[in-house]
Amino acid sequence: MKQRILTAVIALIIFIPIILAGGIWIDTAAVVLGLIAMAEIFIMKKRMIISVEALIAFVGVASLIIPANFSGLLPNYLSPSFVFYILIMLLLLATVFSKNKFNFDDAGVYTMAMLYIGFGFHYFIIARQDSLTTLLYALFIVWCTDSGAYFIGKYFGKNKLAKHISPNKTWEGSIGGTLIATIVCTIFVFFFPINGFSTLSMFFITIILSTFGQLGDLVESALKRFYGVKDSGKILPGHGGILDRFDSLLFVLPLLHLFGIV
Repeated sequence: MKQRILTAVIALIIFIPIILAGGIWIDTAAVVLGLIAMAEIFIMKKRMIISVEALIAFVGVASLIIPANFSGLLPNYLSPSFVFYILIMLLLLATVFSKNKFNFDDAGVYTMAMLYIGFGFHYFIIARQDSLTTLLYALFIVWCTDSGAYFIGKYFGKNKLAKHISPNKTWEGSIGGTLIATIVCTIFVFFFPINGFSTLSMFFITIILSTFGQLGDLVESALKRFYGVKDSGKILPGHGGILDRFDSLLFVLPLLHLFGIV
């Protein structure tokens, strides 16, 4: 627990100024976090992160993360989406020339990982471009849900939520986490309104986002269970890897766009 708290404090000391500064700082942070998360996928699959396939995947995830204003650095006929498609073609070509060391299943996993990680961190940037309030709202949803689910589940949890994937999670913790997140975030948007949304509408949106944040957590748990690892990485002592810390946020942030918030 001491290690977890120390890591959290250090991470916040680094993370909060970047969030406050925004701009190129958060753009850079999003790309770096996305590249580390992509590397964690390779490590979980026990594949080398120094390889042609890894290089393609790193460029691919970065191309999805970078904001639209960076696309001006490319020729007019090269949109980020087209660049991404070219990279997918290169991954598929790698299945031809790898002598069966890299196959279609591998290419599929890396493509899905690039989309999952890339769009998630892309909307991390977009949320901050919208406003500091919007990004803080998303972060509060995840932080309050996680903390509430942990403490309520620890003291009152009896009924397992997804025993085959994450045996420590309970229905009581899940519902309690969403309840706490909804209360905290509704109070937050009451004092700091978001894009003209009413407090009542944000109340219901928060419930949905908190629920999907927990589903994002379970998706990453299923990923780790499939590859037989406890944590996605070791970059954050006591917390695991970047995917361990951002799994919920990677589901919540794109939904902000779906609801028209960003």
